[in-house]
Amino acid sequence: MNLIYNTAMHLMSGLSGVGAIRSPKLRKMRAGQSETFDIIGSRLRPCDRPIWIHAASLGEFEQGRPLIERLRRQHPDRKILLTFFSPSGYEVRRNYPMVDAVCYLPFDTPSEARRFVGRVNPSMAIFVKYEFWGNYLEQLHHHNVPTYIISAIFRSGQIFFRPWGGMFRRMLGYFDTLYLQDEASRELLAGIGVNNTKVVGDTRFDRVTDIMNVVSEMPEVELFSKSGSMCVIAGSSWPSDEAVYIPWFNSHPDVKLIIAPHEFDEARLAALGRRLTNGAVRLSSFDGDNSRQTLIVDCFGKLAAMYRYCDIAIVGGGFGTGIHNINEAAVYDLPVIFGPRYSKFREAVDLVERRGAFSVDSREAFEAVMDRMLDNSVRSVAAKTAGDYVRSMLGATDAIYRDLFGKS
Repeated sequence: MNLIYNTAMHLMSGLSGVGAIRSPKLRKMRAGQSETFDIIGSRLRPCDRPIWIHAASLGEFEQGRPLIERLRRQHPDRKILLTFFSPSGYEVRRNYPMVDAVCYLPFDTPSEARRFVGRVNPSMAIFVKYEFWGNYLEQLHHHNVPTYIISAIFRSGQIFFRPWGGMFRRMLGYFDTLYLQDEASRELLAGIGVNNTKVVGDTRFDRVTDIMNVVSEMPEVELFSKSGSMCVIAGSSWPSDEAVYIPWFNSHPDVKLIIAPHEFDEARLAALGRRLTNGAVRLSSFDGDNSRQTLIVDCFGKLAAMYRYCDIAIVGGGFGTGIHNINEAAVYDLPVIFGPRYSKFREAVDLVERRGAFSVDSREAFEAVMDRMLDNSVRSVAAKTAGDYVRSMLGATDAIYRDLFGKS
């Protein structure tokens, strides 16, 4: 890569070291990166020629997971290396049993990219959705490693389509195939001369369907959810979301609410409980007493299985950097409500257009939607629309797997 890019990568690496003094996340990342080559050395040999799969964070991992698990079932003899860039992915999935090794990906400096690709000696590299690291791609190309990206989606405002984005456009040429979510992405790429593409859809739809089909019984949640006129779940909730939706629930005590905060500590949970005027109980201490309106989820890893017990979902993040996974809710035939920052997510745009999902930008807009959702017939139409949409989008994993590994 050129001098500007490499300087930026060295600067990013250096600043992360400084930031780690005050940021627990950066400290975890830096500590994890220092262990990368020890992990690789203890679990993989160069002659293993593993399939390297890289996901930036936990959300991208969930997109890649259906392909990983299909590969493990069909080719148990193949070695698989999974890497993350973010602590939110690595810290949760560091012991993921379907791969042979999990580690952090070092910063994309020329020396680290050479060392990593040379040591791993991958037989294939698969990136998930968003990751475009120039030095890693250059090294993979230099070593003649077939390289792919799956569930990729592109927008006209990205740097690839800017007059000054030539260096980033060249990165796209290092992929043997870019497996795209939609036709609009293919057309954008074709407009800049990138034609090594196939439109196959988004593997997230396959993943949420897999989760739905593995029934995880939660009797305490089922008991809580059935004790009101209906039950709404707020998944991956942030304080900015709660400022919009909590007042409506405080004035509708007959409607049950489950809140699963995106991140929490004791102070966050206590503050959340104080805002709920009709009583709240934490999941870890729920004893079957349904006199309180709200169940606060004070543990991780439960959200996807909880949607099945509810009637409507509020998905957080839309008043911040962007919404979280709405497919996890829609697959259960739930209408989905979220904030205004959703334009980067094709499924959200599609569902809003079809009226299986609703974007709100204020407390008043949220209350108007919820007042309509109290009508069972209105809610049922939106619910069916959401579920039908997810079912119509299945099959990306099958298409990618057949293309890469054949029909076995």
